[in-house]
Formats: sequence, structure tokens, C-alpha cells
Amino acid sequence: MPPRHHRPAAAPITRRATLAAPLLLTGFAATVRAQDAAWPGRAVTLIVPWAPGGSNDVVARMLAPGLEARFGQPFVVENRPGGGGSLGMGMVVRARPDGLTMLVSSASNHVFHPLISPDLGYQVPEALAGVAMLVDVPNVVAATNALGVGTIPELVAKIRGTPGGVPFASSGVGSSNHFAGELFRLRAGLEMTHVPYRGGGQAIADLIAGTVPVAFLNLPTVWGPSQAGRLKLLAVGTDTRVASRPEVPTVQEGGVLDYAVRSWTGLFAPRGTPPAVLERVSAAVREILAQPALRTRLVDGGSEPIWSAPADTDAFVRAEYARWAPVVKAANIKPE
Repeated sequence: MPPRHHRPAAAPITRRATLAAPLLLTGFAATVRAQDAAWPGRAVTLIVPWAPGGSNDVVARMLAPGLEARFGQPFVVENRPGGGGSLGMGMVVRARPDGLTMLVSSASNHVFHPLISPDLGYQVPEALAGVAMLVDVPNVVAATNALGVGTIPELVAKIRGTPGGVPFASSGVGSSNHFAGELFRLRAGLEMTHVPYRGGGQAIADLIAGTVPVAFLNLPTVWGPSQAGRLKLLAVGTDTRVASRPEVPTVQEGGVLDYAVRSWTGLFAPRGTPPAVLERVSAAVREILAQPALRTRLVDGGSEPIWSAPADTDAFVRAEYARWAPVVKAANIKPE
């Protein structure tokens, strides 16, 4: 009969080992806290997935000096445009979750573009963790002077009286401006055809020239030309009037109900970035946005400074997806 093999008896758990275990865990936790406190230790890259000069880029470059002052390391703004913002966004998704690579993201590339191009290879809310919201940039409805309208009711009447409707310009397919136009068309029950441009600058030039009759763009893009009398600023697309431009009515005041489009900018990091790092950066952002000089610069440029904690930023992004997915389906919005 073959001999039986016995597993060696487990070593007894001694009182000394039992007492040492909490100390080991405490030591590990202290090490993690020390690493978080020492963050970043070297330069941090802020990826802007759009070309230099846009609203995201401007906000990133206004934010970077304040972050450098608080953390003692360079915060380098790096522009990586392409693919409706998906090129730069993908770089951050694939980056190590160590807090050294972050994304200054817009509603266009963070929500709208992924909704019409679902083959990115990742789900944005799961791949990117919120750090803080930064600013809201109001969307507006503007018309060429030649159209002869000055209010939203006049615009709606003009479009309804035009066989086949009218075209409307935006800064590109999948942009917040594009969605603003589509939502306007749906809510007002109008015939309108989207004419995408490669940026707000090109769209505003054709609007002024009368090549396109109506455009949905951002307030900072339209404000200067409207003040110079080169086009008509009809309304803002926000829930309430913009504090810095209280004389401009909202689209809802013009009779188009349940209409609001937020063109926001926020700060995000790869999912898995230590929560303590996210909280530290978020708190620093809150302090920076509260500085009177910076706040004045943002407001004068047509932006509304906002802030939210990491968890609230995540919740906001998920709510945006839930709100806009039905609009994509109803408007049958497709990528280029």
C-alpha cells in the first residue's frame, strides 16, 4: 500500500504576527499617503485635443500657471487636435493613471462626438475620471444681417415661410454647436439643414458674408462681430440669461421650450488615477477659478467659471450622456 502524503501543517499564527499585521497595513497606508503628498514630482502634461487658440486651449493656458505655483512643477499644455478631439482624448485614456497626464476636455469631444462615433474602443465615462469642471461657454443663435430678423420668433417665422427651410452653420459635425442647431430644429419643428465648418472662425466669416443665413456658435466667437453690427446675435442657448451679457435673451424666452445646450470645459484624468491626487488638483482648481483677476478675464471673454468636485464631475458627464443620446437618435446625426 503506497504511503500517504501529508501536507505540512500551517505555521501557527502567533500573537506577535497578529499584532504586527495592523502595523504593516498602517505602514503601507502611510507610504501611499506620502507618495500622494509628493505628487507630482515632475512635469504634468495637460492635453488639449484641439488646435491652439480655441476656448479649451485658452482656459488650459490660464489654468496652468496657477497649478505650477501650487504644486511646484511645470504644467505643460500640449495641443493634440484631430478626429473631433478623439486623438488627444485617446492619448489620455491610454496614459498611465499616475496623474501626470490630464485632459482639458470639451463637451464636443467628451460627449457629443463619442455619441455619434461609438467605435472609439472605450466608453468615455468609464475611461476618464473627472477632476473638476472649469467653465461653461454659452452657445448662441446668430443670423446674417441680410436675413432681416432680430429675434427668435422672427427667425422661426422666417424659416417656416421658406420652402425647404434654411441651412444652419456650426463649427463641425459632432460639435456642441451642431447639437445646438439640431435641438433647435427638433424643438421648434423646423426644416433646417446642417452645414458643418472646420471651426467657428470659418463659420462666422460666411455668416457675416451672408453665405449661410443662420449659425449656432459660441458666445465669444459671435460677441465682437455682433457688437460691430456685422451680424445679429438673437439669443443664448442657456437655461437663464448669461450674467456677463444680461441684455441677450434666451432661446426659451423666444418661445422654443425645453431648450438648453451647455458647451463646457472640464479637467479629466485616466481612470485609476489615485483619488487623493484628483482631490488635490480639484481643490487647487477651485482656488484658481476663484481668483478675481482670472474670473474677470473669463467672464469678459464670454465664459462662465464653474467648479465641481471629482465625483460630481463624473455624475455630470453621465447625465450629459443620458440627456443627449435620445437627441442623436431623433435627429439621426451621423459622423462625417
